Amino acid sequence: MKTLFNTYKSLLLFFASCLAFSCDSFVEVEQPQSQLPSSAVFEDYSTATAALTDIYSNIRDKGILTGSAFGISNTAGCYADEITSTQNPSNSSLPFYNNSLLPSNTTIASQWNGTYNQIYSANAVLEGCEKSKVLTDIQKKQLKGESYFVRALLHFYLVNLFGDIPYIITTDYKTNSTMSRTPVEHVYQKITSDLENAVSLLPVNQIVPQKVRPNKTAAEALLARIYLFRNMYPEASNMASAVLNQSGTYNLESIENVFLISSKETIWQLQSGAAGLNTLQASFFTFSSAPPPLVSLNNDLVNKFPTGDLRKTKWVKAVSSSAGTWYHAYKYKENNATSTSKEYAVLLRLAEQYLIRSEARAFQGDLIGAKEDLNLIRRRAGLSDTPALSKDEIINAVLEERRWELFTEYGHRFMDLKRLGKLDSTLNSLKQGWNTDDRLFPIPQTEFSTNPNLGNQNPGY
Repeated sequence: MKTLFNTYKSLLLFFASCLAFSCDSFVEVEQPQSQLPSSAVFEDYSTATAALTDIYSNIRDKGILTGSAFGISNTAGCYADEITSTQNPSNSSLPFYNNSLLPSNTTIASQWNGTYNQIYSANAVLEGCEKSKVLTDIQKKQLKGESYFVRALLHFYLVNLFGDIPYIITTDYKTNSTMSRTPVEHVYQKITSDLENAVSLLPVNQIVPQKVRPNKTAAEALLARIYLFRNMYPEASNMASAVLNQSGTYNLESIENVFLISSKETIWQLQSGAAGLNTLQASFFTFSSAPPPLVSLNNDLVNKFPTGDLRKTKWVKAVSSSAGTWYHAYKYKENNATSTSKEYAVLLRLAEQYLIRSEARAFQGDLIGAKEDLNLIRRRAGLSDTPALSKDEIINAVLEERRWELFTEYGHRFMDLKRLGKLDSTLNSLKQGWNTDDRLFPIPQTEFSTNPNLGNQNPGY
């Protein structure tokens, strides 16, 4: 039986690899000749689970959410005011920092194609579960709930970077190859629907240890963010409260422990590839000699931390030489392998939920409640309570707090400036030639040759 399972698993992993990366573009995805029939994959819970968890590995390593130079933590950080790129022409970060993006940019193409391939794989799991005659109802609910969560998560980042996008819900390559772009608000409606499905299907308890697969709370946490982005403030506040009320399971950690594997603040994180490996973020952002080879933290970000802020002393590290001093993100400290893994890449954590609820409460006029949530985050960082009093002052204070709390974490700063209408005023003086059209990345040019129904390129490109 064990030999049979190992053979089965090997076939499955080969199938998953072909499934996710057999083509350059999601619109070209067709069933590979070597694909194990989907009915066989979903005749066994172990192989079905392996198909799903392989998606998380791909999210970690490729596409928008990878922790490498090609992921949104770096590219959106360079594009906004978090990260400074060296002027080395071969540095892939430079076009984002210099505001010189082109539709032919290979990093953008890898974000688009890698992420859509992950969506395709999530749809394959959904369809496989639906057709399976062997999986139990409980097993199907869990696998489908995770797949809905993944599909919503990935479309969320795509719509924030590219605007109107195709919302892909099938593995039918003929349908996908002719999909038109869905307006942003309709994309958000579909994301919300997928997350509501995920909330209804996923278990409250952790599926496996160390929070490396999303449960109901993870779906609620992401849904709270979506409600905030849609200006649905009562819903955002209530959904964040549903997460925050689970104080027996999730709690704010001390600054030193936030990004450790065992952190009680973590809601969902991506497991490293093998025992002893840590995060791609630490490997990329960390440098030990100056000047930095690729990127460093923007000096304005570093200098704007309030005096005594523990996030500056614990999450930022200075590296000096005779030429000057530069800073790198130091949230993840293990930039090499260790005897056992100490850090995983955290995608959802409790601090964001307090800041979501604070902002949502402020927009509803609950200024006392808004300040209570904001001050919890400030006190954890060693700061005094906010002096903000009015609604606008508190909303601006939350935005600043998000900048200090969430820097280099999956593009929060860029998306916050954009959704609150502050992107142009913030970047006009920092980015040469900046204009409002630059709020979106260009659609990869190759996509228009494979799918004419995508319409026109984003304005400005």
